[in-house]
Amino acid sequence: MIELSDWAAQVWATAPRDVITAVGVDAERYLHSQLAQQIEGLVDSERVWSLLLEPTGKVIAVVGVTRRAADDFLIDCDPGDGEMVLVRLQRFRLRVDVEFALSLSDVDIPAEVELSRIREGWPRGGREIVAGETIPAELSMLNDLVSFTKGCYPGQELVERMDARSSSAPFEIIQMSGDLAVGSEVVVDGKSIGVVTSAAGGSMLVRARRQRNS
Repeated sequence: MIELSDWAAQVWATAPRDVITAVGVDAERYLHSQLAQQIEGLVDSERVWSLLLEPTGKVIAVVGVTRRAADDFLIDCDPGDGEMVLVRLQRFRLRVDVEFALSLSDVDIPAEVELSRIREGWPRGGREIVAGETIPAELSMLNDLVSFTKGCYPGQELVERMDARSSSAPFEIIQMSGDLAVGSEVVVDGKSIGVVTSAAGGSMLVRARRQRNS
């Protein structure tokens, strides 16, 4: 079975994306200071996934970061997330030499790619990830999105606190079979367990209340 991170690199990263370029002599240092993942030290053409967080620790987006040259980076994100990612990246840009430029995708995610995403359980902005509300621990692939050894970045405190305490979020994203519409309540054994966030081809992703023994 393919690892989730490998699937994301091979499939989701190559689907239509909003794209932001970051160019300037301070681009590496600034992105490293703002993103949860290790950015310093990336080699040319190397790409990593990262969380972009609010200072409160709430998730803005999952982004991909590729180093194209010494002072040239490309940040890609889910369609529809580009503008808020740009706003967040520019918020703390004070006395640094880095310029951002945004290119919005005008192409829909192919239906077969969306179905594959749901079956693999990869979260999408505006669906499983609600900007400013979702907390990092809700995402099953957290270890692929953050560095637990780098220095400070906005939102780090919540990530580190939950990791140090081995804490779990009250909600988790789970994959289920079914044909319920997005937004529908999911009831199991007469009890509501959560809400459908994505659905296609008989597969669903559900933001479910985490069970105490999970």
